[in-house]
This record gives sequence, structure tokens and C-alpha cells, in this order.
Amino acid sequence: MTEPATLAATDPATPAPTPFAEPVKPIGGRWISLFALAWLGVWMAQLTPVQLLLPIQVEAQLKAADWVDNVVAFGVVSGIAGAFALIAYPLTGALSDRTASRLGRRRPWILGGALLFAASLVVLGAQTGIVGIGVWWTLTLIGFCVLTAALTATISDQVPVGQRGYVSGWISAPQAVGTILGIVLVTALALSQFIGYALMAALLVVLVLPFLLGVPDEVLPKAQRPPFSLRALAAGFWISPRRFPDFGWTLLSRILVNVGNALGTTLLLYFLMYQVKVPNAEDTLLVLTLIYMLFVVLAALFLGRLSDRLGRRKVFVLVSSALQGTAALLLAFWPNLTVATVGAGLLGLGYGCFLSVDQALATQVLPDPAARGKDLGIMNIATAVPQALAPLLGAYIVAQWGGFGTLYLAAGITSVVGALVVLPVKGVR
Repeated sequence: MTEPATLAATDPATPAPTPFAEPVKPIGGRWISLFALAWLGVWMAQLTPVQLLLPIQVEAQLKAADWVDNVVAFGVVSGIAGAFALIAYPLTGALSDRTASRLGRRRPWILGGALLFAASLVVLGAQTGIVGIGVWWTLTLIGFCVLTAALTATISDQVPVGQRGYVSGWISAPQAVGTILGIVLVTALALSQFIGYALMAALLVVLVLPFLLGVPDEVLPKAQRPPFSLRALAAGFWISPRRFPDFGWTLLSRILVNVGNALGTTLLLYFLMYQVKVPNAEDTLLVLTLIYMLFVVLAALFLGRLSDRLGRRKVFVLVSSALQGTAALLLAFWPNLTVATVGAGLLGLGYGCFLSVDQALATQVLPDPAARGKDLGIMNIATAVPQALAPLLGAYIVAQWGGFGTLYLAAGITSVVGALVVLPVKGVR
């Protein structure tokens, strides 16, 4: 694995960096490989339940005849868990910013989050009641938030600006691979519910450990630890868009684009079954997902790298969001399998580019170097919460507002508006 040319070079005369200094030393292929491996474990453990295990588990307990009822129940469980993500992401980031452990600032939280994530998955697999499912999925998502908040912060801590698009691509590319790999493992091996969850938990720990053990994390001297109070912590969760407009516009853009993507993908199986009426909708969904994931991987790695080389972010965010909006609008007005196949490719191309480049953009608009973890935690809310709320919101739109055409129209418009919102960002090209 090779790295792209960076925009910054290390000056031998430059003094040793502080924990809050902007990194300038390029990271190597080993760092990127371990980072990608960790994210592969994260995405398998989070998305295999979301896409397969959890909906089946909820449906088995609910025993509803109408698919809308099943989706609403799944959406309620996801929505409650998503509400806790609103707190877990920035809280973890803020606490890790102040962690003066000899292991570093981020590693204790990576370890703790991975263990909570994995243990909750195992217990979730044993649940036979809807309340237990909701409680343990919430704890699972909290573990996911703790782990990924700390992992994401390592980009700002250790990766120079000129490599962030490429490195961020190694968050989204494993997402594509992990989704398919997890589903294939569970279905091909015909695993039971409990064994499926337990396997995802074990793979999470196995794949995160190499990064945890192999990548150093600079220790924060206690003398440099930011002051702490509950009032200051709570106040830090609000970042004024007037004082920091670039952060505000980037956050709003990320929320809108992720809502649009989530609405466009979450109910795709039901769209194929009840709108397009294709035979073997599950097999068709797998094919469309493979097309989508292929384009996600290609866009995330190659366009993220191109963004680094050109030193530009906004134009890539604009184009990627517009592609997602186009894909959704095609499905809204021409709901057939051919258009769905083209739409899957466009959606993957747009979302893959967005995931890598927008993550790099987010790291460049953070207001305070001493609060990178907390500020990126706030940014990460815009990724996790739309995915959690989309099943409920999507089911409501389909049931109450005119069916799947309205759903994909809403997804397309939201994505296009999300693209336009990034235009006022002035501090990043």
C-alpha cells in the first residue's frame, strides 16, 4: 500500500510537536493498513446487525403481518439507540481530549469502546424480548460510538492534511467490504442468531487489536491537560455557527447528505419487493449492494487521493452529493430494476467520494486543536444518527406521504441541498 504525495513536509529544524500541534510527518503504509483493518472489524460488527441480524431478530419477536409495522419497530429500536449516540460521540471525544494516560489519549477509549461493543453484541444475540433487544442494541451502539470517536480522532492527531483524504478513504472502503463480508459469513455458514452476533464480536476484537497495539499514541502531559468542569464540558457541546461558520456549514452539509443516503438505502429491499415487484428480491438486493459497494470502494480510495493531490475538498463534496441526489431522483421517477442498477452505481460513487473527502474536510474546520476529539465527535453524530433514524422516518414517509416515489424524492432533494450547503465554507478550498 502506497501513500499519496503530501502537501506538507517535515522540517528537520522543527521542534518536537505538542499533542495539539498540526501533524506534518507523513504516515506510512503500516499505519494505514492497521487503521483500515480496525475499521473493517468495526463495520462488520455494526452493519451486519443493522442490515441482517437485528431486523430479523425484531421481526421474529414482533410477528407483525405488515412490513411497515416491522420497519417501524426496527426504527424505534434504532432511534432510541441513536439518541444515546448524540451524547456518546462528543462526550467520548471530550474526555479523550483530556486523557493523560500513559497509554495515550485515544488508546484507552479505543480499548474500552471495543470491549463494550463486543460484549454487548454477544448479550444482544441471546435476547428474546423486544425490550432486551432495545437495551442491548443501545449499549452496542454506545460502544461503537466510543470506539469510533477515538479512532476518528487519530486522523487529526497523527495524519497531515495532505494525506487525510486518502486515509479517510480507508474508513469508507472497509465499510463496503465489511458489510458484504459480514452478511456472507452469517448467511453462507447458516449461523444461528447468537453465533452470528458472537462471530461479529470476535472479529471486531481481533481486527481492532493490531491498531491498538501497533500504533503509538502520544501521551498528554498532565500539565497540558485542558481544564475540566461539568459546566465547561456541557458548554463545549455547542459550537457557535456564527463564530465558526465553516464548522457549522460542514456539519449541516454532512447531516443532510447522510439523511439523503440513509433514506435512499435503508428501505431498498422493500422497494424491490413492493414497488418494483422483482422475484427473489433478496438476491436482487445482494447484487445491487455489490454494485453499490464496488463503487464506494473505488471512489473512496481514488477520489480521496485525488482530493489530496489537488488540495481541494469542496468540489468533490459538491459532485459526490449531487451524484447521490441524482440516483435517488432516478428511482423516484423511473422505479424499475434497470434504473435501480444504474442508481446503485451512482449512489456508491457519490457516497464513497463523500465519505473520504468530507471526513478530510471536517478535520480542517475544527475550531480548537485541544478539542479535536470532542469536535469530531459532534461531526460523527451527523453520520450515525441519520442511519439510526432512517428506518423509522422512511417507513413513515412511505406509509403516510405517498409511497416510495415520495421517499426517493425526499432523499434526492435532501442530498442536493446538502451539496449546496458546503459552498459557504471559506477556510478550505
